[in-house]
Amino acid sequence: MLTADLLRELTAIVGANWCLDAPADLMAYSFDATPLYQHLPDAVVVPGSPDEVAAIMKIAYKHRIPIVPRGQGSNLSAGTVPTQGGIVLGLNRMQALKEIDQENMTCTFEPGLVTAKLHQAVEALGLFYPPDPGSMTVSTLGGNIAECAGGLRGLKYGVTKDYIIGLEAILADGRTLKVGGKNAKDVAGYDLVKLFVGSEGTLGIITEATAKLIPLPETKRTMLALFTDLTGAARSVSRIIASRIIPATLEFLDNATIRVVEDFARIGLPVEAGALLLIQQDGPESICERDIARIASICREEGAFETRLAQNAAEEAALMTARRAALSALARKKPTTVLEDATVPRKHLAEMVEQINLIAKKYSVDICTFGHAGDGNLHPTCMCDERDQEEIHRVEMAFEEIFEAALRLGGTITGEHGVGESKAGYLEWRVGPTGIEVMKGIKSAFDPHHLLNPGKIFARETRRRVVVRR
Repeated sequence: MLTADLLRELTAIVGANWCLDAPADLMAYSFDATPLYQHLPDAVVVPGSPDEVAAIMKIAYKHRIPIVPRGQGSNLSAGTVPTQGGIVLGLNRMQALKEIDQENMTCTFEPGLVTAKLHQAVEALGLFYPPDPGSMTVSTLGGNIAECAGGLRGLKYGVTKDYIIGLEAILADGRTLKVGGKNAKDVAGYDLVKLFVGSEGTLGIITEATAKLIPLPETKRTMLALFTDLTGAARSVSRIIASRIIPATLEFLDNATIRVVEDFARIGLPVEAGALLLIQQDGPESICERDIARIASICREEGAFETRLAQNAAEEAALMTARRAALSALARKKPTTVLEDATVPRKHLAEMVEQINLIAKKYSVDICTFGHAGDGNLHPTCMCDERDQEEIHRVEMAFEEIFEAALRLGGTITGEHGVGESKAGYLEWRVGPTGIEVMKGIKSAFDPHHLLNPGKIFARETRRRVVVRR
C-alpha cells in the first residue's frame, strides 16, 4: 500500500484528476486483454509529460515502488497486469503526433498515440508506416514498441523493430535516455533502440519515439483462395514464397475459424471450406496484377476450389476487417478466450496446425486456428470458461504441448505477443539457461532493484519441459 504522504507527492506532480486510488479505478487497471490474470495496483498515475514521468520514477525509485507502464491494455501476454501491486503508469495522456518529417521520411510521436491514427495521418501525405497489429484501432504505439508488435503486413514489411529508429525513455531512477534519431545510419555503440523495442516495459518508460516511413504503395489487390483441406493451403503458401513473390498479406483461417467469422461478419465466406488464404499484394499496378494472377494460379494448382478477387474497395475492406475481427468473433462463443501465437518456419505450417488439432482432441478443448501464414505465426485460440478449473487445467496442458510442438519444429513460443507473465515459465525452453542469464544481466543493468514491470519475462521458476514424441 502507498502511504497518504506518497499519494500526495504523486498528486502534486500530475494533479488530482490523474492520481487514482478509488477501488473502481484500481479494479479497472487490474487486468488487460489476457484472460486468467488479475491483480490490483496500489494506485494509478497518469502523467502528461516526460518531466512528470521522470518525477514519478524518482519517487518510485527512492521508495522501491513497482511501476507497471500501460497503454490501452490490449496486449495478450498479461504484460500490463500489476502482478506485484505498486503503481500502474498510464501513458494515454501522452498522445501527440509531434512531427511528420516528409524530407527525412520519419515521424515522431508520444507513446499514447493510437496506431491507426498514425496510419491515417501519414497516409494522407502519401507515406506509409506498415506495422498493423490486429488491435491497431485501439492499441497505442508505445505498447506496440514494448511488445514489438507485428501484424498482417509483417511478411513483406517486417514488424515494429524494423521501423523504430529513435527513442526517449525514462530509466528506473528517473534519468532520461535518448538514443537513435533520424539518421539512416548510426552504429555508435550498442543498438539501444532495438534493445528497448520488445523489452515489455522492463528496462524503461518510453516517452517519445521516432519511426522511419516509406512511400505509400500506389495500389493493392486482395483475394481469397478457398481449399477443401489444410494441406493444399499450406502447400500454396510454400510455393508462393518459393516463386519469389512476397505478398503484403498472407493470412490463414481454418474451418472452425471460418465458420465463426462468417457467423459474426456475414460477408459470404463459404463455411464448407476446410481452409482459406486471405492474400493482399501492393505496389505498382502492373506488379500487383501480375503477382495476384500468379498467386491465384498456384492456389488452383494446389487444390483451391475457388479464388475470389475483391472487385472494389468496399469488398477489400470487408475481407480485411473480417480477418481482423477473428478474435472478437471467437470471443462470442464462450466466456473466456485464450489466444496464443506459437510460430514455426512456414514450411512446417501444415504440420503445426495438425499438431494443434491433435492436441486439442487429446485434451478435449475447443481450439480454432488462424494467423499469419506467410511468416508461420499461428494463433491457436481456445474458447473455454475460466470458472471451470478442470477445463482450464486441460487448456494449460494443451498449450504447454503446443509450445513444445512449435519448438520441436524449429519455432518459438511467441512471434508477436511477447512473453509477459503468461509465457515467462516457457522462456528458458526457447533461449536456454545462458540466454536467461544474459537477459537478467541486461535487466539488472537498467533496473537494479527490479521495479520496472516486475514478474514479466522472467519467471520465478521455469516449467518442467516434458518432450512429447509424435
